[in-house]
Amino acid sequence: MQVESLPTTAYANQKPGTSGLRKKVSVFKENKGYLENFIQAIFDTITDRNASSLVVGGDGRFFNLQAIQIIIKIAIANGFKKVIVGQNGILSTPAASALIRKRKAVGGIILSASHNPGGPDGDFGIKFNTANGGPAPEKVTDRIFTYSKNIFRYLYIDSDDIDLKKTGGHRIEKTQIEVIDSVHDYADLMEELFDFTKIKSLLSSGNFTMVFDAMHAVTGPYAMEILVNRLGAPKETVCNGKPLPDFGGGHPDPNLVHAKELAEKMFSDNGPDFGAASDGDGDRNMIMGHNCFVSPSDSLAIITANATCIPGYSNGLQGVARSMPTSQAVDKVAEKTGIPCFETPTGWKFFGNLLDAGKITICGEESFGTGSNHIREKDGLWAVLFWLNLIAEKKQSVMEIVREHWQEYGRNYYTRYDYEEVDATRAEELMQHMRSNLSEIKNGDYHGVTISQCDDFEYTDPVDASVSSKQGIRILFEDGSRIIYRLSGTGTTGATLRVYLEKYESDPARLNMHTQETLSRLARFANEIADIPGRLKRTKPDIIT
Repeated sequence: MQVESLPTTAYANQKPGTSGLRKKVSVFKENKGYLENFIQAIFDTITDRNASSLVVGGDGRFFNLQAIQIIIKIAIANGFKKVIVGQNGILSTPAASALIRKRKAVGGIILSASHNPGGPDGDFGIKFNTANGGPAPEKVTDRIFTYSKNIFRYLYIDSDDIDLKKTGGHRIEKTQIEVIDSVHDYADLMEELFDFTKIKSLLSSGNFTMVFDAMHAVTGPYAMEILVNRLGAPKETVCNGKPLPDFGGGHPDPNLVHAKELAEKMFSDNGPDFGAASDGDGDRNMIMGHNCFVSPSDSLAIITANATCIPGYSNGLQGVARSMPTSQAVDKVAEKTGIPCFETPTGWKFFGNLLDAGKITICGEESFGTGSNHIREKDGLWAVLFWLNLIAEKKQSVMEIVREHWQEYGRNYYTRYDYEEVDATRAEELMQHMRSNLSEIKNGDYHGVTISQCDDFEYTDPVDASVSSKQGIRILFEDGSRIIYRLSGTGTTGATLRVYLEKYESDPARLNMHTQETLSRLARFANEIADIPGRLKRTKPDIIT
């Protein structure tokens, strides 16, 4: 077959964000060469393609299968030695990261828009993960963007589509195409890290019930294999377990708003002992107990505090890291246990250097993501299995584990306000106005409460000394409270302003108060300081988590 060099016209809007390039499905599908250009730009950054393996898979959302066939043909034309594809085009983001590392691939292309809605009118995304299994760092995504702006051709080979329904090998020209079981390798890795015998005993004890909501997203097959087939949970433990291109019409974001069905079960009189959910591509998690929601920040802190209870981490932790907006709960654990704690910008790629350098073992973000050095992505099912293993070990309920943690380390009351699909220009102007008036903000009158620090967070990577600036406005009060403002990079329409509120409490008598009431004064300050009603024309957030 002849490799074709097809002329194309560059697009100016292919700059990868925090998690790759995300746009509406129609942008990728209806703009000639849009998908092909971006894939070729990725491949142009890889110099040793003819000696390299490439991993390809996605979360099963609309347009995944068609896109994968196009990517395979471009990969063949670019001379890759091998392309490893998940069966039916399915690979969760954590499974893809694990596979890249296990097969020593040059990288992987993950087709996902994570927790964003799917379907013909929904979102689509492409993310390039490098050889360590993690999201491409900024120096790589900057190169991809440069290539995309100057591209004039992409390479293509006109071959038949690969049958992705069956596992097995195919050879086209010099490229080996291997379709693999999407679940097996990942499930084996989980069995190495956790005490499956102890978890299985818990699930079969007759005294413990659980439900896992796969949200009609990618983790359905993974949860069935691990929870049901390997750990012996009843089949009905996994709900919404069939991946669907439109996620069943739902929004695959595991929070109390979009996983409402699960939340209602957990807060019912006869609800299960344990509940969990994962998102579109399987890298996020929500953890719940009966009448108990565990905030992602608390989950990270509890995982860190109890890591040595788990076989894979029994030798202790090298360190821990959190994204800057994540609550400082894990900082308290690190301080007390004597391990390093790093504060990074939002985006899992910032944890990659710390993990590769052996500086940290556990890391997490407030946006329902936690993980460890077993891969270079956040990992939803990993967090679920960690909690199950912890419950089996401590023989306590979720609520008992959480309250015991607060008694020892204190409680960081924490919430996030999301103002979604706001006018992008107004949102940028709001942030720029705050950047230009940091001194004025710091010296403002806040009803007797003093601001100790006010800045636009800048991060210097302790491994390679790279600098990332303008990562969010931080307002730190003398009593340890914080307000953070940040524009999210995961949406496809308008902009999302995220406002984070945090207040620390160590008094044992004040550890079980209502979160929103406790943070109400900070919420008023946040509105006043940024003038959100005036600048964004919004009187309340769309989502509170």
